[in-house]
Formats: sequence, C-alpha cells, structure tokens
Amino acid sequence: MSNTLSRRDFNKLLLSGVAGSALGLFGRSNNAFASSKRVVVIGGGFGGAAAAKYLRKLDPSIKVTLVEPKAVFYTCPFSNWVLGGLKTMQDIAHNYEVLQNKYQVTVVADVATALDVNKNQVTLKSGKVLGYDRLIVAPGIDFKYDAIEGYSESVANSVMPHAWQAGAQTTLLHKQLLDMKDGGKVFIAAPANPFRCPPGPYERVSMIAHYLKEKKPLSKIVIFDAKDSFSKQGLFKKGWERFYPGMIEWRAASMGGKITKVDAATMMVTTEFGAEKGDVINIIPAQKAGKIAVDAGLTDGTGWCPINPVSFESTLHPGVHVIGDATIAGAMPKSGFAASSQGKVAAAAIVRLFQGKVPAPPSLVNTCYSLLAPNYAISVAGVYKLAVGGIVEIKGSGGLTPIDASDDHLHQEAMFAEGWYQNISLDTWG
Repeated sequence: MSNTLSRRDFNKLLLSGVAGSALGLFGRSNNAFASSKRVVVIGGGFGGAAAAKYLRKLDPSIKVTLVEPKAVFYTCPFSNWVLGGLKTMQDIAHNYEVLQNKYQVTVVADVATALDVNKNQVTLKSGKVLGYDRLIVAPGIDFKYDAIEGYSESVANSVMPHAWQAGAQTTLLHKQLLDMKDGGKVFIAAPANPFRCPPGPYERVSMIAHYLKEKKPLSKIVIFDAKDSFSKQGLFKKGWERFYPGMIEWRAASMGGKITKVDAATMMVTTEFGAEKGDVINIIPAQKAGKIAVDAGLTDGTGWCPINPVSFESTLHPGVHVIGDATIAGAMPKSGFAASSQGKVAAAAIVRLFQGKVPAPPSLVNTCYSLLAPNYAISVAGVYKLAVGGIVEIKGSGGLTPIDASDDHLHQEAMFAEGWYQNISLDTWG
C-alpha cells in the first residue's frame, strides 16, 4: 500500500472486507521455533478471535485452543447504537461456532487464572492446565475502580454502569434511560487517556441525545471529562450544535470536569466545583490491561503491556504475544479494528516462527466510525508502519472526516460504518 492512499480508496478497501487481511502482515520473535505447534489464545474478542482464526487459515497444522468464558461475545462497537435505540443487543452478539466447526479451533469455555511462562502452561479456573508452544494473550481492559472515591465494581454492576464491556451493563444503562423521567439529567464521565476507544464516550453522548430528543426532549446530558480535549472534538461539537442544541454540556477537566467522588445512594457526583445530583450516571473509569496480563507480569509501570512492535511478542516474557487494548502499540489507538489487525500480525508472526523464519515488519490499520445521528457519521482512519521509534502512523493514509463535509459525505460515512461492522464481524467470528 502506498503512503498516498486516498481516503475514498481507503473506505473502498474497508468495505471490500479485505483491509485487515491485506494489511496485517508479519512479526518477529527472538525465540527459537518450537518442535510442536500448539498455540493457546486467551480472550475471544476482536484480537483473540481473529488471531485464532488466522492461525488456522495460515497453517491448518497448528493446534489452536481459544480460552473464552462467554458463549456469546457482545461488541463494544455499535453498543452505543443500542443505547440510542438504533440496534438491539442481538445485533452486536457473536458466538464461536464458525471458529469451532469450520476452522477447528478448540474453544474452551473457562477463565485463564495463571500463566507459567517457564513451563509454557496456562491454568484455568476449572483447574485444567493447557500446555503451549506459543501463547497469545488478548485480555482487553480492566478498570481502576479505586481512582474515584465511592466507585466500585458492585456500584458499576448495579447503579452507575460503565458499560465499557458490552453486555449486562449495556442492558442496565439502556433500561435506566428508558425508566428516566423526561427532564432528567444524564451524567457521563469520560476518563483520561489512554483508554479503550477514545471517541467512544462522545458517540455515546450523541446516541443518548438522539434517544432523549425523540422520547424525553426536556432532558439534559452533562459530560464530566478528565481531559481538556477529546478525539474528533470539533466534529462532535458541530454535530451536537446541529442536532441537539442546548441538550449537551461538556465540562473539561480544568473547568470542573474531573469527578473525584460518587455516592451511589444519593446519585451524587463530586468535582472540585462541588456536588451534583444526576438521574442516570454513566461512569467510565480509568483503565489498565486485563487482569490476567497484570497477574502474569506482562504489564509495566504504565499498567499496559510493552511489546515488540514487529511481532507483538511481550518484551517481558518471550514466547507470549499480547494484542489488542492491553498493549502499548505506539501510535495505534485501543480499538476493535486495531486489535483485529494486531491479531493477524501475531498469527502470521507465529506461523513464520514455527517455520524457522524471521517474520517481516508489519503494516497495520485502524478505523473508527462514530454515529452522531441517523445517517450522520464521522470517522478517523489510519495505516501504521514500523519506524525507529516503534509503530507510527503513515501520513496521509486515512485521516479525519473534513470539518466542512457535506451531508452526502456524512451520510456515506454512516453507510460505511454499517459496512465496516458487518465485514469485521464476519472476518473475526464468521
């Protein structure tokens, strides 16, 4: 792919369903290749499922075991559309039947609780132990609940959902919005960087605003932000002014946006400017790598996993590849598409390592669509390569929706978003 790929050609590539497989190439490891070919993959999200599938596609002789406790995986992408009433939970639900039946991936419904990198073993919650020659860890994110006084996992599960792992909390937040009286206040707290899906909180604001405008037009949304700026800020604000004038208030961190305390019993949040009461409170906490990565010593002082950017092999534990939101992947954001691209890079790297070959430097891709209203979407996209400093974005490879984009352009972006989701879902689980 040339460095001058146009935005129109980039979108065409996405809709063709081949972007991920064309751009996810190879990686490097310093380990000697194994005499057998057993790969265990922990986590069945965009990264883990893609890695498991592409390992089998690239080399059917590799024995692949995917460890994932959930029989149905609900995607974070498009979960905001559920909150806006444009999709259902079934629309974002995926299972592992195709991986099992077509690609002969062994799917184990269990939780990985411990890794022994010296013995090349994964211990599961059930007590079962899995041996491996290469391990892929795709644990997603975990939350720093203690960063906000009064917040906890139990509070998130019952009163103030984060809904940043789609599923039961998405359903809870949706119900809270349905039950809220007209004229109520919705508080949404966005975390500091880095976190999963940087534009996600603001698409969520848009989708909730769409629902409120249709059903409860006297209601308001207040965004409490732990940052002074956010992804696609100008585009989001322009859309909010057009579709939801007077409904949305954004508070930057320096203007009282950082929540320091919550009280679930009284539905109060506290900032440096005082306490306020909300009717629906969506707290998206600060984040870190998933628990198994932390417990296994795959994280550094940042709370994320450092990797060799060529192969996504851990720099802390050879033979273990870490992909997706848990990684420190240079300029790449934490997103479902990025995870899928990284999963293919890791899979291709492992195949070449089993062949005794040195993998080639990768090229990776990411795109992120955000729906602000029906038939009105914006996006950011990029292609990434390996440079001296790590993974960097290729200038001019994708870009941001123009601030002066026409209605026709924005309508096409919404169509691209639908096509993107269908293609990446099929590419990952189908």
